[in-house]
Amino acid sequence: MNKRTASAVAFGCLLAGALTRAELAAPPPPRDIFKEAPLTVSLGGNWIKREGDEPVKNGLGLSLKLGYDLSPRWTVELGVDPMVKLTRNDPKETSHALSNDTWGVRLGVDALLHLRNTRNLQVDPFLAAGLGANVYEQDLGHGNVIPFAQVGAGLFYHFNDVWALRGDFRLSVEGVDTEFHDLISVGVNYRFGAAVPARYTLASGGDIDSDNDGLTDKEEALYGTNPYNPDTDGDGLLDGEEVHGTSFKDPLTGTDKVIKTDPLNPDSDLDGLSDGAEVKIYHTNPMDPDTDHGGVSDGHEVIEDGTQPLDPKDDLQLFTLNIEFDYDKSVIRPQYFEKLDVIVKVLQRDPGAAAKVEGHADKRPLSKHDYNLALSERRARAVVDYLVEVGGLHRERLAYKGFGFTRPVAPNDSEENMQKNRRTEVYIRKGGQAETSTADPMAVPPAPVQWTAQPEKPLPPRGAPAAPAPVDQP
Repeated sequence: MNKRTASAVAFGCLLAGALTRAELAAPPPPRDIFKEAPLTVSLGGNWIKREGDEPVKNGLGLSLKLGYDLSPRWTVELGVDPMVKLTRNDPKETSHALSNDTWGVRLGVDALLHLRNTRNLQVDPFLAAGLGANVYEQDLGHGNVIPFAQVGAGLFYHFNDVWALRGDFRLSVEGVDTEFHDLISVGVNYRFGAAVPARYTLASGGDIDSDNDGLTDKEEALYGTNPYNPDTDGDGLLDGEEVHGTSFKDPLTGTDKVIKTDPLNPDSDLDGLSDGAEVKIYHTNPMDPDTDHGGVSDGHEVIEDGTQPLDPKDDLQLFTLNIEFDYDKSVIRPQYFEKLDVIVKVLQRDPGAAAKVEGHADKRPLSKHDYNLALSERRARAVVDYLVEVGGLHRERLAYKGFGFTRPVAPNDSEENMQKNRRTEVYIRKGGQAETSTADPMAVPPAPVQWTAQPEKPLPPRGAPAAPAPVDQP
């Protein structure tokens, strides 16, 4: 073999080895757990509370449910609930007396509507409705088979893709006499075929991917992620998806992009929505706080405004005021009156418009949550008082809320960024501008905060001496 041939063979071996390592180290495609493993079974116990005039008393029973996921939101469930022992009621308290105790079985089919919270996918509340029949050993007065209709709700708590705890409540109407029964059950839930087999991936000298998240254990050590938790920051995206990137279609340009997010930060762009919710539910850009560039962050549109985060036309009008207050005070300095007068004019031009004022603070090493929450609310209220007392606006058009340091727009890692977080925001909804649905009509956004519509005591008008601010300990 001449030198040229030997060199070619060596190069070919190196290239094949490199391609093999790259293929083995590539992240797995995201799982569609509801399509891959739609079948579930639940086993537990229940308690039935009956109306007092029935032939049998309240009692315990068993619960067996077989479910099939039609989609991430809808499930069909067959239920078989054995009532092993039904104790007969006192003949004096019922119109149909039994000679002895009996037994029965409850058969039904339910449709479940899942209301998974976008910020905590482990918690899975749902609504339920269905039909069925109770089959008894003895005639309870209207035959051995008594039909029923039921509605209710429940909650799954998922430990992982395979196992979950569940609790259910059903209110059923049964028989021709429309007897009302309460059924409470608890149990465990198992998903067939959801277990991920051990994936022993050899890459870069024998490294493995213990949690099957698309990153080797050595890579996870570099990124600071947990090699035994596929979603270290709990945002709904695998660590490997965040590092290697997820596909995203820009709603403004229509172009496809690969977006990489921070595997240690559940909200990489600090817009109030988790990265997983942005990618999988609202289809917004997890690295752009205002995907539609309409002026309001994606999280604010979804959580507070009820507007569409992919449509810039429905964004509220936002004024961000960097008002500097004296330490531990909520009195507005005169140099900011001109900025507030601009907001007054905007609201005066549109009598049907309404505004919400938000107070925000930065977070320092010794900052306390409750203190900053109260202080930011007093400062938001000071802005509302100015708009009313000086601007002449009706209080019914205004609301305010303080958020402390819970909604930053930048990391609190420098004086410049902390200045961005010390802000007052005024959101104006134009007259006739109604709330619209979010990107996914079935999505359940985090609950909006309770807004204060009526300040308890207005600040004195411009020129009058201000009352001393409450003394708080920072």
